[in-house]
Amino acid sequence: MIDQVLSDRYEIQKQLSNHAGRRTFVARDFVRKELVIVKLLTFGNGFEWDHLRLFEREAKILQTLSHPAIPKYLDYFDVDLPNGKGFALVQTYIDARSLDVHLEAGRSFSLAEVKQIASNLLEILIYLHEQRPPIIHRDIKPSNILLANGSAHSAGEVYLVDFGSVQNCAAVEGGTFTIVGSYGYMPLEQFGGRSVPASDLYALGATLIYLLTRVHPANLPQQDSRIQFEQVTELSSDLSRWLKKMLEPSLDRRFSSALVALEALKKSQLVDVVPTVARKPAGRKNSHPKNKQDLQIIISSLLILLCLMYIKFSNAIGQHLVVFLFLILIGWFAFFFISIDEF
Repeated sequence: MIDQVLSDRYEIQKQLSNHAGRRTFVARDFVRKELVIVKLLTFGNGFEWDHLRLFEREAKILQTLSHPAIPKYLDYFDVDLPNGKGFALVQTYIDARSLDVHLEAGRSFSLAEVKQIASNLLEILIYLHEQRPPIIHRDIKPSNILLANGSAHSAGEVYLVDFGSVQNCAAVEGGTFTIVGSYGYMPLEQFGGRSVPASDLYALGATLIYLLTRVHPANLPQQDSRIQFEQVTELSSDLSRWLKKMLEPSLDRRFSSALVALEALKKSQLVDVVPTVARKPAGRKNSHPKNKQDLQIIISSLLILLCLMYIKFSNAIGQHLVVFLFLILIGWFAFFFISIDEF
């Protein structure tokens, strides 16, 4: 496909993905004189009619959307290739790398960056879920989230892409949907073929856990269908509670909307400042003897000195003074032997 021209207009330059007869390319648009994304669905091995239904739905829904963080619909046409017929969907190109690529390159994300990414994605979800009928992405994960123009003080501009699993809520009550999504990011209701706006919140929560822990959500331990992430990352108690609510298996206990989740996120703190292990103040040197053997040498030397002083002073006042010093020495001796185990 490289260098091939589709519809006398789009020159294929690079393949980005290939899944079950659905391929994604970067192409050059001769008319607009810019790069575009071309998604190609062909009838061949692995093709299913559900793929065509989702492909057509993606094109139809993208035509209705207008958001700076979502690719724009540009074109849709039939294709006739040597290996079969198919359809092509053209979208705007976003010059950015996915979170997956960033993680594979070794990048780590601070809590502030993760919170920024979460806030930006929730803003996108608010826009999608407030459409009439609501639009559910159904496949939020690191590979479908792009970051561009990052800096030392910002994670960068956040984009949500790949609406190939998108679903609107125009189906009749009680109807079932095609099971789509990615394992580890799908809530329980989506495994049952049902999706609601809160399903995207679960997927977003699982994505954030991946950014924080660098462990795929499917590889983290679970208890009662809940992802157990607290033992592998340090979070403030309120931020941890926020993530737990995003990842609630039960819809009744999950955030009711992206707007409610965003408002709760803004109130959460980023880090716990309570140390797990007590530490000595930096720069303070320990003036106590290092071990009991050193302490015994010091005490023995002082006792000998006191004995010599007792012998030398023949008057009662001098001897009383020596006895007083001896008692002080015994108290000091007892204190250090009690506290020596702290060092």
